[in-house]
Amino acid sequence: MMEHSIFSEFLRMLVAVLLVARLGGAIAQRVGQPAVLGELVSGVIAGPSLFGWIDPQVQVLHVLAELGVLLLLFAIGMETNLGELIRVGGTSITVAVVGVFLPFVLGFGACRLLGLSGLQPVMAAATLTATSVGITARVLSDLGHLRSIEGQIILGAAIIDDVLGLLLLTIVEDVAQGQGVSAGMVVGATVRAVGFLVAATVVGRWIVPTIFRAVERIDLPGTRTTFALVLAFAMAWLADRSGSAMIIGAFAGGLLVASLPEAHEIGRGIAGIGHFLVPIFFVSVGASVDLSALSPVDPSSRFALLTGGVLIVVGILGKLAAGYAPFWFRGNRAIVGIGMIPRGEVGLIFAQIGLNSGIFDSGLFGAAALMVMVTTLIVPPTLKRLIAMDHSNSVEPREPEAIEDLVARS
Repeated sequence: MMEHSIFSEFLRMLVAVLLVARLGGAIAQRVGQPAVLGELVSGVIAGPSLFGWIDPQVQVLHVLAELGVLLLLFAIGMETNLGELIRVGGTSITVAVVGVFLPFVLGFGACRLLGLSGLQPVMAAATLTATSVGITARVLSDLGHLRSIEGQIILGAAIIDDVLGLLLLTIVEDVAQGQGVSAGMVVGATVRAVGFLVAATVVGRWIVPTIFRAVERIDLPGTRTTFALVLAFAMAWLADRSGSAMIIGAFAGGLLVASLPEAHEIGRGIAGIGHFLVPIFFVSVGASVDLSALSPVDPSSRFALLTGGVLIVVGILGKLAAGYAPFWFRGNRAIVGIGMIPRGEVGLIFAQIGLNSGIFDSGLFGAAALMVMVTTLIVPPTLKRLIAMDHSNSVEPREPEAIEDLVARS
């Protein structure tokens, strides 16, 4: 009976997640905003902070959300032009490096001025370095700008941000556990994180087509889509085992499938599964925000609000400045800068690690969560306005394909 009760409660929560995701996305689109904004806000409203319909800490829901973000990154990889991504690589690297270094330095300095000590300012500054590639890419796709040159720069920079952020997080965790930081450890972590993506795309371009030619012999419906999912999840697992981020592995898998003749058919299958899994991820991100720790009427929350406000300002300015760092780029650098701002689930993961390791108390975790929430929610309407004003690099309208429909309307 106990197991039946747990399963029944999970079904109730799943119904709530899917309903608020669709309703929130539809309302957002009705008022001229990207659907992802409605899904995020719906998560905040339906989460523990307000109505309590959804608990993002439920293990099964968390697993489904993680599968959703892997599927989203796989779909984004299928929609990414690898040649274009390489062509803007220098610009993306510049945006990423400045987008990690500047927010970290400014955040560390600001937190020290606020009186934080020990590893607290380091961890708080580390949360500012992240960029949520899933949320950024979804917003760009909602607005039809994913394939623009600015979109490719943002996508490449956000991927590199994740690698650099993972490296920084590894160092902070080692210091928190009392371990020393050596040049060898830093170099090793960097080689593992960067080397996986390079090796996966180079080696995979030889192996994956051979695998899918062999798959043709299996005459069962949905076989190609099934093997595409196997590839996505296997690449995510390999990335994790090699010291990189799972989402980078899933993205690399999408890049490899994009070059296959069967990519269009696979895209339709992935889209169908994504309509179920991907909204769970965005609603869960919103539901993870705890508004109770940031009540202005509670005296104990006022320092957290002040810290959160400072982190928001520093987080926005640091990423916006990163968009202007590649001075040679003639496109819309404001779009690039704004596109790098959302921290999303990546920032929440950093903040959660700070809380679990004892570096953050509940107030500092609330401050970091406030920064994540604001930087995530301001980007969709701001990007929409900037892209509407941009005429120099507009994308030609065309009929959406199935995989684009997943990324843009999931």
